[in-house]
Amino acid sequence: MKRLKGNPLPIGILIKEGGVNFSIVAEKGKECSLLLYRVGSTKPAYTFEMKEEDAIGNVRFLEVQGIDIKKYEYNYLIDGEIVTDNCAKAVAGKEIWGKEADRSAHEIRGRFVSSDYDWEDDEWLKIPYEDVVAYELHVRGFTRHSSSKVKKKGTFAGVIEKIPYLKELGINQIHCMPVYEFEECLEDKVNYWGYGPAFYFAPKASYSSSKDPVNELKDMVKACHKAGIEVILEMAFEYGYSVHMMNECLRYYMLEYHVDGFIVNPAVLSPEDVRKDALLKDIKIMKYQDTFQAVMRRFLKGDEGMVGEVIGRLKQVSFQDGVFNYMTSHNGFTLCDLVSYDRKHNEENGERNEDGPDYNFSWNCGVEGPSRKKSIVQMREKQMRNAFVFLLLAQGTPCILAGDEFGNSQNGNNNAYCQDNATGWLDWRKLEKEQELFSFVKNLIAFRKKYKVFHPSDEFLGIDRTSCGLPDVSYHGESAWHVPDEYVSRQLGVFYCKEEKLFVAYNMHWEEHTFGLPSLAKEEHWRQLLSTQDGMFEETPLESERGVKVGARAVAVLQAVKE
Repeated sequence: MKRLKGNPLPIGILIKEGGVNFSIVAEKGKECSLLLYRVGSTKPAYTFEMKEEDAIGNVRFLEVQGIDIKKYEYNYLIDGEIVTDNCAKAVAGKEIWGKEADRSAHEIRGRFVSSDYDWEDDEWLKIPYEDVVAYELHVRGFTRHSSSKVKKKGTFAGVIEKIPYLKELGINQIHCMPVYEFEECLEDKVNYWGYGPAFYFAPKASYSSSKDPVNELKDMVKACHKAGIEVILEMAFEYGYSVHMMNECLRYYMLEYHVDGFIVNPAVLSPEDVRKDALLKDIKIMKYQDTFQAVMRRFLKGDEGMVGEVIGRLKQVSFQDGVFNYMTSHNGFTLCDLVSYDRKHNEENGERNEDGPDYNFSWNCGVEGPSRKKSIVQMREKQMRNAFVFLLLAQGTPCILAGDEFGNSQNGNNNAYCQDNATGWLDWRKLEKEQELFSFVKNLIAFRKKYKVFHPSDEFLGIDRTSCGLPDVSYHGESAWHVPDEYVSRQLGVFYCKEEKLFVAYNMHWEEHTFGLPSLAKEEHWRQLLSTQDGMFEETPLESERGVKVGARAVAVLQAVKE
């Protein structure tokens, strides 16, 4: 091997023809050396001093020619401390989940990654925001349970095995919780979710069934794209990580992994700062915002004074802000638990039930936790159907929490960050038990896609934009054209009139109500298409064209049809 002067940029490594450029930040006055290991060894085979007098600012750098990147790994030694490159594109020594590696004993090392991968003409899908139906999942927890019936449980390959399921459901975008190389071994518990310090450029080795996380993550993205599914990665950068390095990391995943977009924390990295980057200008940049969740959960459980806010949430299209709608996410109750618990039950986390959000806007339907009482079970099933209607018939990008479509439960734990067990994993046995709920969600997704009024490209304005004599959206109550804005109201009728004429009647009161219906042209008649009362998608005539009865805590959807 031959040493050359090298270049200070980029920070990290750059594989060149015949050699590798190494660059790392090391404060002045500290000794710094590059360590090269033969693959699998924890003893350095070569050491190259990186002298301070050769540095530019606090950046030490050099180039090594004649290195076979398939046979070597690397670290740095800074003032006697083993330092693994924070910009490493892959990390050795972390292949086994839950096994704590000792960096000081050279057990963790940076790996060299080749860009040689056959993408088979793969491209970014660029699905319009309004046409997306997203699905949030944890790569390990999605298939780790024995009931998942996949061969490669808890891995990127396991996600690939579940793609036919996602397609059947109607999903065309997945949101992956952190898939980079985070430290899961904490002092007294497991960092299951993956937040905290990490090697952000490196895909998690223990999420790979093949011990090649780089190519396996690429395989997952490519397979998803072939199925028409976008891949969005959550990048939970730590405070103090520079905007330059964060954008560099996003560019890397976009270009090297064909990732379709990212979820970022705007308090750490604002979407505006990302979009200033010329390469990232058109990539999907998304963020969590719980306004939709809070409003619609309160409406679901029957709180007073919610109608005005519900109107705002149902019509809001916030694509430009990267905001997506969700009733549940990994942070909080699952949907099944939302309708089964009034209080959080996080005792197993070991924090005296003091962790996790206290205000969940949940309702247990009469009994805390599991129940065999028929009336309670039926109410919970109906409330879950209602929640899915809220989410999937609102105008905006919807995101479903993995497992909600078949009633997955975490036993009331609303902060399962350390639950790498049956609590945090999806229990696929419930899919067999909850086929009716699954079928309802699948049909509802197809229903949303069929009718453009539920996924418009721009926000409805409440005016006549098609010269049909009716506004594109209007709001009704027990009397047509009267907005039920009284504080005690728990009912709302929404009339959409653009490509189609559809009426959604939301009754979150515990009593039956009749909704007044707008008058139609002579050749048109109202037909009910679905009801959450029984979960049936079936076209049925109404008893009267002037109004529709909607049962307690139920939603009905009607369409104007010509005869």
